[in-house]
Amino acid sequence: MTTTGIRNIRWIAGDETVSGSVLVRDGRIVSVHAEADAVWTDVDEFVDGNGRLLIPGMIDVHIHGAEGFDMMDGTTKSVEVVSEACARTGCTSFLATSVSSTLEDLLTMIDSVAQTVGREPGARIVGMHIEGPYLNVKRKGMQNEKYLRHPDRDEMGLILQKAGSLIRMVTLAPELPGGMEMIGYLKERGVIPALAHTDATYEEAVEAFRGGASHVTHCCNGMRPIHHRDPGLILAAFEADHVSVQAIVDDVHLHPAMVRLLYREKGPEKMVLITDALQAMGMGDGTYTFGGHEVKVADGVATLADGTLASSTVTMNEALAKTVKAGIPLRDAVAMATRTPADLLGLPTKGRIEPGADADLVLLDERFEVEWTMVGGNVVYRRA
Repeated sequence: MTTTGIRNIRWIAGDETVSGSVLVRDGRIVSVHAEADAVWTDVDEFVDGNGRLLIPGMIDVHIHGAEGFDMMDGTTKSVEVVSEACARTGCTSFLATSVSSTLEDLLTMIDSVAQTVGREPGARIVGMHIEGPYLNVKRKGMQNEKYLRHPDRDEMGLILQKAGSLIRMVTLAPELPGGMEMIGYLKERGVIPALAHTDATYEEAVEAFRGGASHVTHCCNGMRPIHHRDPGLILAAFEADHVSVQAIVDDVHLHPAMVRLLYREKGPEKMVLITDALQAMGMGDGTYTFGGHEVKVADGVATLADGTLASSTVTMNEALAKTVKAGIPLRDAVAMATRTPADLLGLPTKGRIEPGADADLVLLDERFEVEWTMVGGNVVYRRA
């Protein structure tokens, strides 16, 4: 049992940041102190925070790849690289996310993720997010049309049988034949039914939310836009108190004014920051293959040949910085990257700095660059 004292840090208390210290033992937070230099005994090691901001480890519920690797590669190496890349960017837990594919390729990905769980080198896998293939061709975005199909309960049964409790979220289009039934099927099995890549009308979205859908994937992208005579899914989500929404805050997918609108409508308790990153995250501009498409990244923006946005290259710490820059209070921006996704996934010991919580912690400098990342009480990344 190792006891670590993290001192000389700032942490968020209410509407302000205060100086303090945190005591960690055996992978859990034991105590949090408002003073900068708490007096402890029987501490094995001390970590000096140098007056930096300590936040809970961020949780990404939507990430496809990083550092040149795609989790659809179907190898444990790819999943491990994403785990390490997440840790370098302040993310301590993630949902390994698929794209639309053949059933065979999806099952191979599931197998590679399952083999990696428990031996991640960085951020921990807390489940999987299956994005597609039950999506609407009209709002497919970068999803490969040749793999899109209608919801199939038998196929989903095979997927759930293969993955077990790993599947935490499935994104689908509710208006497709069998879509509403699939929402109920997933909810009954403890899986979060999320909506996106959908042309659902306002009325269809209301029906879906009443039927058990509770989350909107990359809100405003891959769905019918808001119109004053045709409000669509987005307005239906605003009106449904139980529905949470994902936001890609990268200055590309959402205008800052839309980020503020989502915040005002859903609040920090129902707005979740994500990356939706492909393998170009951390790699820079270039040409990549993603979802069976050639994707070009220029100035950090990933697009298909026709200009369609193809996922993102933003990292969680960058998304946090951009959210604050958009005018969201630091306290709430941090919550949207930590506590809110933890609550969404039913992880009560993650996403918070309090006694009994997992010691998943991140130290940030004034530019939101990551100084170090701790997972389960162990520092898995430290900036050189």
